[in-house]
Amino acid sequence: MPEPSFYLMTAAFTLIGLTAVSLIALRGWRDWIALKTKELEQKREENPPSATSRIEVADLKERIRKLEAIAAGVEL
Repeated sequence: MPEPSFYLMTAAFTLIGLTAVSLIALRGWRDWIALKTKELEQKREENPPSATSRIEVADLKERIRKLEAIAAGVEL
């Protein structure tokens, strides 16, 4: 039967390995988010939103505001 130190060493190495993999995954996630952010900024600079799309968004926001008022029972 193995000694208790064997289990402690196994647990310690497992914890170290899990920590290393987690840190590497976190770094990759952050880099991926930064990459996607840069891509979105480039697209926004290349194709600024048109006046028509801004009007449509404003119209949708107004509709949502009216629906929320109706749902809350507020008279417009």
